[in-house]
Amino acid sequence: MTISVLIADDQTMIRSGLRLILEDQPDITVVGEAADGAEAVEAARRLRPDVCLVDIRMPRLDGIEVTRALAGPGVRDPLRVVVVTTFDLDEYVYGALRGGAVGFVLKDAGPALLVEAVRAAANGEALVSPSVTLRLLRHLASGGAPGARAADVPLSDRQLEVVRAVARGRTNQEIAAELFISLSTVKGHVAGIQSRLGFRNRIEIAAWAWENRVVDGG
Repeated sequence: MTISVLIADDQTMIRSGLRLILEDQPDITVVGEAADGAEAVEAARRLRPDVCLVDIRMPRLDGIEVTRALAGPGVRDPLRVVVVTTFDLDEYVYGALRGGAVGFVLKDAGPALLVEAVRAAANGEALVSPSVTLRLLRHLASGGAPGARAADVPLSDRQLEVVRAVARGRTNQEIAAELFISLSTVKGHVAGIQSRLGFRNRIEIAAWAWENRVVDGG
């Protein structure tokens, strides 16, 4: 299967560089580019790419606004958005992930991580740059009032095991290996968890797990 990607960035050189990295992969093709946020929303809705790579700082609409328009609450048929930026700021990370993004990658993270993020998004998984993941999870674990205890959560013990693995950034394949279950069973558990909790992606599962102390800091 070929993964179709839309690149949204206001800098021509950045768009060209991202295109070269992605189209060097046999399973990825770039189907469009956008130079500002409004153009990105229009192109994404028209082209319906598998993954949208969206910069944070763009004219007319910023990356968080674009993410909300394409993947946020109330969007009937959300697209998969990966935010790609040079700005490793907490407000951007939280805003992007709360807006519905399924990935957050820094531009200096390297080509391999960018490609991995695109493939993860296309597979319904999520990837956040390692440099921001630990800080993000610590913030979620320490911020605000304590949430529900694991015993109060309306999930089975097996589902809670999957939730904890998702919260630690494990892929479906890694979860299957760790829990000695099939890949299809993992996918079924993830879908069931999303349905039970009203979530649309793995990032929301991970955030919920850390906020509600379902996963410890180890």
